[in-house]
Amino acid sequence: MAQRLALQRLLSLRARGSLASHGRAFGTSAGRRSTFNVQDGSDFQDRVVNSPTPVVVDFHAQWCGPCKILGPRLEKLVSKLEGKVLMAKVDIDDHTDLAIEYEVSAVPTVLAMKNGDVVDKFVGIKDEDQLEAFLKKLIGA
Repeated sequence: MAQRLALQRLLSLRARGSLASHGRAFGTSAGRRSTFNVQDGSDFQDRVVNSPTPVVVDFHAQWCGPCKILGPRLEKLVSKLEGKVLMAKVDIDDHTDLAIEYEVSAVPTVLAMKNGDVVDKFVGIKDEDQLEAFLKKLIGA
């Protein structure tokens, strides 16, 4: 019963335009629009490989301590770039196929992708200055 009420409320909010029209994100801040969780291989193809905008791909895991530090740090810097770069988050436990395809052997692993190609990569945690340099190199700033 509670689930039914929650679903009805969600649908009524969407009908009134209170939710994003594409149905994948609820937030409206620039940080939320520029960062997204990959849903499956097809979603990765559409939103990362086929993206006209450079994409940083954060391969992470829920159990990974360094991932919990790096992820928010990277999200913050990506949101500051206001759409010049996107951030895709890939949980390796949910998307093992993508982790294997992109040769992820440790987490966190971060790929920089441009026009569907991996142009840069790092493994492990980085400080904000290093992340900023990584992103600037990707966007050519």
